[in-house]
Amino acid sequence: MSTCLDSSLELGCELSTFADLLAYRAQNQPNRTAYTFLHRGETEVGKLTYQELDRQARAIAARLQSMRAIGERALLLYQPGLEFVAAFMGCMYASVVAVPAYPPRRNQKLTRLQAILDNARAMVVLTTATLLENIERRFAEDPKLATMQWLTTDNIPNELASDWQKPTISSNTIAFLQYTSGSTGTPKGVMVSHGNLLHNSALIHQCFEHTPDSRGVIWLPPYHDMGLIGGVLQPLYGGFPVALMSPVDFLQQPLRWLQAISRYRGTTSGGPNFAYELACSKITPEQKASLDLSSWEVAFTGAEPVRAETLERFAATFEPCGFRREAFYPCYGMAETTLIVSGGLKAATPIVQQVEGAALEQNRVIAARGEESTRKLVGCGKSLVDGKIAIVDPKTSTLLPDNQVGEIWVASPSVAQGYWERPEETEATFNAYLADTGEGPFLRTGDLGFLQEGELFIAGRIKDAIIIRGQNHYPQDIELTVEKCHPALRPNCGAAFAVEVNGSERLVIVQEVKRSYLRKLNVKEVVESIRRAVTAEHNLQVYATVLVKTESIPKTSSGKIQRHACRAGFLAGTLNVVEDWSENPKSKVKFLQLQADVESILEKLKAVKRVSNQ
Repeated sequence: MSTCLDSSLELGCELSTFADLLAYRAQNQPNRTAYTFLHRGETEVGKLTYQELDRQARAIAARLQSMRAIGERALLLYQPGLEFVAAFMGCMYASVVAVPAYPPRRNQKLTRLQAILDNARAMVVLTTATLLENIERRFAEDPKLATMQWLTTDNIPNELASDWQKPTISSNTIAFLQYTSGSTGTPKGVMVSHGNLLHNSALIHQCFEHTPDSRGVIWLPPYHDMGLIGGVLQPLYGGFPVALMSPVDFLQQPLRWLQAISRYRGTTSGGPNFAYELACSKITPEQKASLDLSSWEVAFTGAEPVRAETLERFAATFEPCGFRREAFYPCYGMAETTLIVSGGLKAATPIVQQVEGAALEQNRVIAARGEESTRKLVGCGKSLVDGKIAIVDPKTSTLLPDNQVGEIWVASPSVAQGYWERPEETEATFNAYLADTGEGPFLRTGDLGFLQEGELFIAGRIKDAIIIRGQNHYPQDIELTVEKCHPALRPNCGAAFAVEVNGSERLVIVQEVKRSYLRKLNVKEVVESIRRAVTAEHNLQVYATVLVKTESIPKTSSGKIQRHACRAGFLAGTLNVVEDWSENPKSKVKFLQLQADVESILEKLKAVKRVSNQ
């Protein structure tokens, strides 16, 4: 596959890879600033023009070629910054499969990193000299890390660029492995080709109506699909500058994000729902007075359920700063589709649909007539060029009509090639066919949703759906009810899931407590508030409520709640508990021990099966 960027390139140009694109930019816009990095989200500590990035990438590629790494996998361990951008493009130039991963934090277990290394079988690890020094101290935890080949790229001389040899690669060549965030289980490496990247980048460029005059401001982690493809590669595709900052700097002070948009006159920026919530709760009226958000044209939001209440709150809070609610751009996508799947019109106000909660629990969509037991769902746009979205019964693989909830299936040139070295899961996920028509192949997303006049609405994930007494309950709805029921509870920091007790599914709530409430927490009052609210809103009884310490609930790199990990921590008794309440404490202890033993045995049996299959 090749693409012609007639709107962003002055000359018609057939391109097969992002390396071709960067080379074009370096030749035709050599001195234009491509990337600026902000230390603590405020101070410029580095810039890269297209020419400088091209030269650094060629030098890194030449070093990789001298190591005979063509076609091999290279693990990229970098803090957010310009070094990561140069290393990623260096892999592109060398035809090395990049494997972006976030470096482990201090005292963080190396489990995820080990899983990625085992699956990717990386030949070399790329990083910076400073980060390597820090990681070397942890080699004792995992001797395999010590045996890896390490390459620090921040001290490779640019003169090596002249040694670079252009490799033979095509649009079908794997560009990188995007390891899934692990919100539902073991991370899997999605094989994203150069063709996938160019197709999806063209979709984003078209949806967001980017021009060379656009300006990006991105705090999202570069090892996540939204941060990498939407934040780092889309500006390169569109030929416009972007200011980058670390997600940690944003999380510590959300004001930095909006200040950067104000300062750099950002036109495109965004993030998951929690980012907008955080800005509303942490930015004071005095701080708002210094912001000018009138340049913000595309405030994209995705990667987790988009809440209508959040959009309304953010728009009302920052309207005095020049923010327009029409700037909101809810969209839907995932790593398996490279990034974007659906989106709307840039100038349109988000579509919000109120539906009856009870009907939704039975997978039916009925417009709400009253205020009681309603759900507000935000539309995530329509299927994009060359793509198709189908709503399918996950049990029968047959197409469902509009206004019925089913699994979202996607067909598009942006759909990736599958999971790295996981043929069975690739076949099951990427090669689905409709049983009634034979149409396919489709990607099974594992997400639940419905269509209304082509507009896609997301209801939840199949694996996260809580089925109690034959009715579906979506955890994000229960979590929203919980966080709003008492001021001591942290927004976007709760998990709802089910466990089996005496043959029946029972509801468990794990919820963080705000730091300011830890010493004065009235546990009985909080637990009772949660129980009352969940019963009133969802007609469910809470089996167990676990209040945990601030910033301790498991999350992915993009801020999604890891319900799978929360459930595992609950069963194993490893959560950082402030207070633990259950309907029957004695019975619960015995149940947890039995459940943990059973699940441990099942995991061992699965491991034995995997070994025997090999």
